[in-house]
Amino acid sequence: MSIRRKLGRSGPEVSALGLGCMGMSPIYGPADRSESIATLHQALDSGITLLDTGDFYGMGHNELLIAEALKSRRREDVLLSVKFGAQRDPAGGWIGFDTRPAAVKTALAYSLIRLDTDYIDVYRPARLDPQVPIEDTVGAIADLVKAGYVRHIGLSEVGSETIRRAAKIHPICDLQIEYSLISRGIEDGIFATCRELGIAVTAYGVLSRGLISGHWSKTQDGTRDYRSMTPRFQAGNLDHNLALVDALRRVAARLGCSVAQIAIAWVLSQGDDIVPLIGARTRDRLAESLGALDLTLSPVDLAAIEAAVPKDSAAGERYARAQMAHLDSER
Repeated sequence: MSIRRKLGRSGPEVSALGLGCMGMSPIYGPADRSESIATLHQALDSGITLLDTGDFYGMGHNELLIAEALKSRRREDVLLSVKFGAQRDPAGGWIGFDTRPAAVKTALAYSLIRLDTDYIDVYRPARLDPQVPIEDTVGAIADLVKAGYVRHIGLSEVGSETIRRAAKIHPICDLQIEYSLISRGIEDGIFATCRELGIAVTAYGVLSRGLISGHWSKTQDGTRDYRSMTPRFQAGNLDHNLALVDALRRVAARLGCSVAQIAIAWVLSQGDDIVPLIGARTRDRLAESLGALDLTLSPVDLAAIEAAVPKDSAAGERYARAQMAHLDSER
């Protein structure tokens, strides 16, 4: 992959697509260790340099998996982006957030061990902790930057005011936030703030957890993972949203590509300061996603995509109500 993009004014250069590794832990169903490692190796061999994870993905499982896959690789060839702060209980339940300075440093210590590395390239709180000023959290990470344990600071799912407050404490290289054809809230002000401050966007959910991948159907069994509790996958909403996918499929057919490829290419086309994170769990899905890099969308193509999936046309929120309440970016 020869195409590169920079993570903001203060950040490193990375591949135009990053690999979001969450799905390689048992979140979208059972994990497949051998296929996950093979997919990670194929991603690196294809030129992907950015791997995104969270210390709470599988309660450490995801970081241990990545460490195993990287044993045969040079550390300097990979950029590790890690989220922290989400708290889980032994049953896997979500029980809040903790981004107090001491918790920040403790979380990093454990991540360094699990990932078998001396430093993290981009470290970020997964959500805004309502009990802790963002200045305190970013200040704690800045201490870790000075100590050499972290290279760059990122944010996740926060709004413009929080971004500005954080950037006064330390340069922020990127904001990780959901962005896709059917999740475009960032366009209503957050994008402008990031661009004003020289902050890149690493966009997750570009296929909306598989909903707009072209591979999801009404008969698919989603009851084994958390998508069954996500509004856009629920009865009524699902029919409406899959009709949008069918409209997008017709545009993709005219361009000779897959639905997933056109959805990823659309995100890529929205600016050179955007790095989509593809959540491929298998080598086949990874290869399909990488094909988006071969697409060049003309103004006519973009207009056809917008007509097929207009802004705000999706039915249902992107998360269940309780999770939406944790999104500073939605306030």
